[in-house]
Amino acid sequence: MLREALKGLTVLDFTQIAAGPTCTMLLADMGAQVIKIEPPEGELGRTLGPAWVGESSALYHGFNRGKLGVCLDLKHPESLAVVMRMVAEADVLIESMRPGVMARLGLGYEAVAEVNPKLIYCSISAYGQHGPYAERAGVDGILQADSGLMSLIGLPNSPPCKVQAPIVDVVTGYMASMSILAKLQARHVTGLGGHLDVSLMNSALALQQSSITSFLRDGQLPKPIGSAAPYAAPNEAFCTSDGWIMVAAYNGNRWERLCTVLGREEWTNDPRFDSSSNRVSNRGVMQASLDSVFLTRPTAYWLEVLREADILCAKVADYSDLLKHPQLAENGMLASVEHPRFGTLRTVGFPVNSAAAAAEPYRPAPDLGEHSRKVLREFAFNEEEIDRLLQSGAIRETEGATPYDK
Repeated sequence: MLREALKGLTVLDFTQIAAGPTCTMLLADMGAQVIKIEPPEGELGRTLGPAWVGESSALYHGFNRGKLGVCLDLKHPESLAVVMRMVAEADVLIESMRPGVMARLGLGYEAVAEVNPKLIYCSISAYGQHGPYAERAGVDGILQADSGLMSLIGLPNSPPCKVQAPIVDVVTGYMASMSILAKLQARHVTGLGGHLDVSLMNSALALQQSSITSFLRDGQLPKPIGSAAPYAAPNEAFCTSDGWIMVAAYNGNRWERLCTVLGREEWTNDPRFDSSSNRVSNRGVMQASLDSVFLTRPTAYWLEVLREADILCAKVADYSDLLKHPQLAENGMLASVEHPRFGTLRTVGFPVNSAAAAAEPYRPAPDLGEHSRKVLREFAFNEEEIDRLLQSGAIRETEGATPYDK
């Protein structure tokens, strides 16, 4: 099963907020032992709310399930030796600091590769490890803007808009996890690890494969067109008498069936609408014509008749609608995590074979330093060494372990 695919793999996680934690969460979901290493003040993602779960944000809990938590002061003179002992036995190290920061701490790729040449070292940054922007910080919204993605979103003549979900962060996490899995396979052949350079910028560009490819071909700048697709029509949302419905009927057969369902068979012979490209060129007239019909009936009516005609459609749902979606329960994508202090927390589960994955319990996100002592024991630190590191302030711990650690 995928939940056990990476069993035995040890991952050191020096990441924060969303991109890196998405990557390490996926690795934990697939069975890796992920050790989340946080500074004494905790990672920044704990502070980003609302909503809140105790003293930490729901965002932190959503991106950090399945991990063990260690609190380590990387600026403390004894911390480097602690990390290097862990590096010697680890399989993967993932960090999301600005390029150069890990090297200044003595934990750059070259330094750790000397200790463990089999280590796969994944750096996640805004713009990449090299180049004129390498040392610039960047977050999801900045990269949505700088990559051109924000220019596609919204309505004509409206202020700039962004995707509200941190889409660039999340896809970067998926790209990082995919790259690590590929590097693990390569390590079986070569016996060596290596350095992976994963950036939000590159991930944001990958999201725009279709739009950038079209621009490189014809030089036409794409413009924001709301819910519509620039390459096909109709493939957009229409207003009904009580809401909105998304309709995709751009190929010939479905367009003809749509015209029949709407009682407008004459549109099939209208030269403005007789091909998808002509409908794109005359989108304004087409939209107004379709809107005038869709506005006459409620969404539920249109969903029924369009689906009977095998026309692709969906209600434009909000999250309250989503929770009632019949496929959501079937797929098992809403996962429950049992937290010893906060009870049942609900989140989005592992997206592959999700129903089977949801049947197995997820470990809750760790409290700050919750597993510091446990993890150091696993790396052969004795109790005297651990006590001394705690007293010196190199590591921190919190009281209480989850039921998974008894």
